[in-house]
Amino acid sequence: MDVHPYAWAITIVVMVTILAIDVFVIGRRPHEPSTKEASTAIFFFVGLAVLFGLGVWFVSGGRYAGEFFAGWITEYSLSVDNLFIFLIIMTKLKVPRKLQQFALLVGIILALVFRGIFIAVGAAAIDRFAWIFFIFGAFLVYTAIKLFLDYRKHDDSEDTPDNPLMRLVRRRFNATDDFRGTKLTVKENGKRFITPMFFVIVALGSTDLLFALDSIPAIYGLTQEPYLVFTANVFALMGLRQLYFLIGGLLKRLIYLSLGLSVILAFIGVKLVLHAMHEYHLADWAPWGGEIPIWFSLLIIVGTLAVTTAASLMKSRNQSVDAPDTMHDDKPSGLAQSTPPAAPHGGDDLR
Repeated sequence: MDVHPYAWAITIVVMVTILAIDVFVIGRRPHEPSTKEASTAIFFFVGLAVLFGLGVWFVSGGRYAGEFFAGWITEYSLSVDNLFIFLIIMTKLKVPRKLQQFALLVGIILALVFRGIFIAVGAAAIDRFAWIFFIFGAFLVYTAIKLFLDYRKHDDSEDTPDNPLMRLVRRRFNATDDFRGTKLTVKENGKRFITPMFFVIVALGSTDLLFALDSIPAIYGLTQEPYLVFTANVFALMGLRQLYFLIGGLLKRLIYLSLGLSVILAFIGVKLVLHAMHEYHLADWAPWGGEIPIWFSLLIIVGTLAVTTAASLMKSRNQSVDAPDTMHDDKPSGLAQSTPPAAPHGGDDLR
């Protein structure tokens, strides 16, 4: 796929412009978006992604369009799964609802930066070393197994989210007891203090860094085009914070999502290994000579997500019939204020 530098430049400019507008709006008026506002934003971003995919089809053909859609759907699904972790972080660190949108926006910007770095590193490695696909594939299979095992043993522990970076920040800096709007630091009595919002950003940012380790190898298993990898990731993250508020109440009902994602990651991992074997002429025995076509990958991804989503909703509906809903919330976002839902893949320890 030959992408002109102008196309790269236009894509980056549009992305930065959208983020700048979002930051400006959020910076002036941090708030909890209404259902209408969140739905409109998600419809806009999803529609933009679909139009982009159709544009790729028109300019470069169906193969690359299929690679974009497969990558976008996979990254979007992984991003929805990440919302479980974001919900746990926000709840346990007691972030005021009107400030959650700001925290999510900063976390998403950090995710874009981290993924951009991983995309560049991955592209350089793929160009030089075909055997890197063995490592990517093995890592995804390992991640899929871990995702399944973590789902089997998940609990409702309410320990505060923590990781080495969080512990380092706590040891080295003084902190205020309460939030000071969107400020990360404040100066009091001549001393600089960090606010709880700083801890939230550290938690989201460091968690995003770990998530990128899963998502980048996964999408490189569907396309080796850096431009498609980059744009699929951008579109998957755009509108994610609005989705957080819109389907917060639905998240706890997608109880089988992690199982579906484990199947998808395992499939892509095997696909990567077969691709590497094909490069070394070791996969003549495999279907399609080891080069699984994108239409088959797209079928597996969409079919798995459809089955797991339907099964999750049926299971949660049956449970709601047997037990009263104690998490009812009349606010437009549908997010519960009390106990967070159990992380679908052992997210309590932030991996």
